[in-house]
Amino acid sequence: MTDHALRLLRENPRLAELAAFPFNFDLDRADHGEPVRLASGRPLEPIAGDDLGGTYFLCADGPVLYADSEGSAGVIGSSVDEALELLVGLPSWYDHLGLTPSDGAERILAAVAESEAEIREHHGIDTERAELRAALGLPERSPVELVGLLHAAVSRTEPDFLLLGGVEGSAYNLLNPHPRPPLWETVLEGGRTDLALLREGSSWEEVARDRARRAVALRAAQYDRQDTDLALLRHLLKHEAEASMTDELRLAAVLVGLHGLAEDLPLLYEVRETTYDTWCGLGGMPEPGGSGDRLRDWAEGLDDSCFGTDPSDETLFTWTGLAREQGMVELARVALIRLLDDIDFRAHQNERQGKAPDSLDSAQLRSLPYELEDLGDTFQALRAQRLYVPLETRVQDRVSALLKLARLERETGRLPAAMSTLAQLRDTLARPADDTLPYWRGTNLGAFIVEEHHEVACAAAAHGSPTEEVRVVTEAAAALLAELSEAARASVRPKPIPQSPPS
Repeated sequence: MTDHALRLLRENPRLAELAAFPFNFDLDRADHGEPVRLASGRPLEPIAGDDLGGTYFLCADGPVLYADSEGSAGVIGSSVDEALELLVGLPSWYDHLGLTPSDGAERILAAVAESEAEIREHHGIDTERAELRAALGLPERSPVELVGLLHAAVSRTEPDFLLLGGVEGSAYNLLNPHPRPPLWETVLEGGRTDLALLREGSSWEEVARDRARRAVALRAAQYDRQDTDLALLRHLLKHEAEASMTDELRLAAVLVGLHGLAEDLPLLYEVRETTYDTWCGLGGMPEPGGSGDRLRDWAEGLDDSCFGTDPSDETLFTWTGLAREQGMVELARVALIRLLDDIDFRAHQNERQGKAPDSLDSAQLRSLPYELEDLGDTFQALRAQRLYVPLETRVQDRVSALLKLARLERETGRLPAAMSTLAQLRDTLARPADDTLPYWRGTNLGAFIVEEHHEVACAAAAHGSPTEEVRVVTEAAAALLAELSEAARASVRPKPIPQSPPS
């Protein structure tokens, strides 16, 4: 669809006035009041607002996103034309977000009739609706059809149109309360299709040679186990060994081993011997000549501790990783940002209640920066790392966490923050609270610390930071370099620091 209607509104004051009242699409209210952006990085243009503080945004490729003043947002139309169809035909649309086509025509019509009767108590809408529809060329749709369009549009909000606060980066809530399918269900869909093909005897090589498809097919087999799958599991196992040690390789070995056939031990042993990592990752496996019972016991032990038959028991990072491999980058990003927002909220709650930060889940926070960086989202990785640093109390872990934080701050252009973080790191080295980091001067960690100081100094000089600030970081780098062992010092690759313009 085109945005013909928006052009007419911008050109015709009378039509713009009608859209603003009584249909609450006011071109003069396009200022949302706070910076926002899409998590996907797609362009976003504010085009109108309403008298409740909400804003209508035009997204890339045409969809219209509505953000209210309470922190919720969602797509309401595939184009401005469709969004205006909704606003004109269903002026109380916001009150009907809880309706779905499954509610039936009778309930939908009754709800819309009630809300429009309330509107008519204060002002007219019928004559204005007819005039605006005719002028903009909008079709006349029934409330039932409009509710269906609205429900379908809002359901398309994630993953591509997740709205973030532009400063803090936290996500807006969804407009409607309807549950979405869990991430694992979406990720497994393709794997279940491929597993069905494999069971039919087709696409064996096509699936087995594609790492992303092979991995999800193995996950599908994990949750739908059949005795007749042994041949295809052996085939997938052989190919998964080419990816070295992965969770799916261990899973394939377990699924084969659960059949308890001693004849599979040579294959499993061959896979285990592929690399040093596979040798470690498949430890405890019986060697060729062992019994099928011992093989089954080994597989059952790993199955109980690592896998199982319920996909909802699996860690979120398993599904975000598989989603990324399948090209579902935005789906993975949404899940990780939602998790980060939840942790961030709990961190603020803890702070208000005087609880120690270590009551947060450090394992999730430790993984989040890496997962977000793998998606190319350095900004969100920085958010996660900031939350993670206070959880590290051991000097060795805290130094590593501060080093990563400084790098992320530098890479996102937050150079004063990076310089401050490096100062904290140096203080930690100078006054360690424990003896967990006695050898940093002779390790790669020491070299990395010096190199990050050079990186920050170079970036600060290039961006015109005050000469004194650059000098402090540069001199700190030189002092740290002098403390390193000869071998560690030789591994440092400092960057030349450009001269800052006179201040």
